[in-house]
Order: sequence, then C-alpha cells, then structure tokens
Amino acid sequence: MTVHIGAEPGQIAETVLMPGDPLRAKWAAETFLDAPVLVNEVRGMLGFTGTWRGNRVTIHGSGMGMPSLSIYANELIRDYGAQTLIRIGSTGAMQDHVALRDVILAMTASSISTPSRGVFRELNYAPCADYGLLRAAEDAARAKASTVHVGGIYSSDVFYDERPDLNEQMTRHGILAVEMEAAELYTLAARHGRRALAVLTVSDHLLTGEALPSADRQSSFGDMVEIALEAAFA
Repeated sequence: MTVHIGAEPGQIAETVLMPGDPLRAKWAAETFLDAPVLVNEVRGMLGFTGTWRGNRVTIHGSGMGMPSLSIYANELIRDYGAQTLIRIGSTGAMQDHVALRDVILAMTASSISTPSRGVFRELNYAPCADYGLLRAAEDAARAKASTVHVGGIYSSDVFYDERPDLNEQMTRHGILAVEMEAAELYTLAARHGRRALAVLTVSDHLLTGEALPSADRQSSFGDMVEIALEAAFA
C-alpha cells in the first residue's frame, strides 16, 4: 500500500491503462476485462485489475492534470512495478483535418511546465512515446478502420486557457490536440525505463467549437480502450 493506492502487493498488473476519470476506469474495466476486481478506492480514485485475452491488466484513474497523474504514475511504477502505462482519455483538436471521434496517438507531448520541470531546470526536455507501443497502436487503429493521427500534442497545465496567441502558434506548428497529462507520463516512463503511450479520442474541437454529446462519448471511447489493449500485448 502507498499513500494514494490501497492495493496489496501483487494486485496491480504490469500493464496499466490510465483514464483521467475514475468512473471511466470502472466502466472500462467492467466492459473490457474479465473478472475485474476493485483494488483501489483511496480518495475515490478507482483502480481495477482483471484479464484481457488472458493477460493481466489494471485500469486505474489518474485524475485531471499532470500533478495528479504524477502521483499515481510514480507510485504505480516505484511501488507496484508497472512496466507499461497507457493514458486513455479525451482531447481537444487543434487542426482542421482532425475531426470529432478521431483517434490521436501522441508521438510527442509539448508543455509549458510539468511536475518534472524542477529536475531539468534550464533544459527543455522533449517527452516522447515508446515507439513499439506507438507502432502497435497505429496498426491496431487502422485494423479497426479508425481514423488515426500520429504526431505531437500539447499537455496543458490549465483547463481554462486564456492564451489564444499560444494556441495559434501551436496550430501553426502542427500540434494535433491538447490534453493535460501525457507530457508528465512520458517523462516519468523515460526516467524509470518503462513504456508509455497516450491514446486519445477527440471529444471537442478548439477551432470549430464542436463537441461530442455525452451520450456519444462512451462508444467512441470504447475504440480507444481496445486500441490501447491491442497495443500493450501486440
């Protein structure tokens, strides 16, 4: 047990999928895993372990933002031996050719600041995905006939952004979408020699103002979970 995770030794699998919302972790575990067991509910952050095609998998919430994800990823890696960590979540598109429900595989994750900034000090570290996971996820997405984009994303440390000038520059430089966790996940995975990837579903669009109705999100997010699982065990 750790400060934030109440699982006993051996209850966390080496492969962990990390949605931001703990209730989405519950839905994904009950939908895609065989015999899921609740292994954590400390502070309402739910984690479940079960099997997928005979492979042990934990699906554990990360909370919103890089500081929250950093807590859970650190403990999952250092105290429970997680080897593969895949963020599954929503994202806001920043390019005209990206549409609602498209899948984005984050090859890199730019940021202004992360919890790891103090480690690097003056260095602008470039966090990136594990290439093997990235390639396997792209293959899985194309096999499902999903519209998939591979490229750079932006991990913001604020939800209510007031920097339209920065958004314009990111769009200009090809950033596909914005979310709030991947850059720190990639950094922690690199630090500890683990595999990491962010598989994201476009739920809203910063350029057009479009957004998925809540009723449509669940089916779209299901494809994302399946792609992440296929990639983890390719």
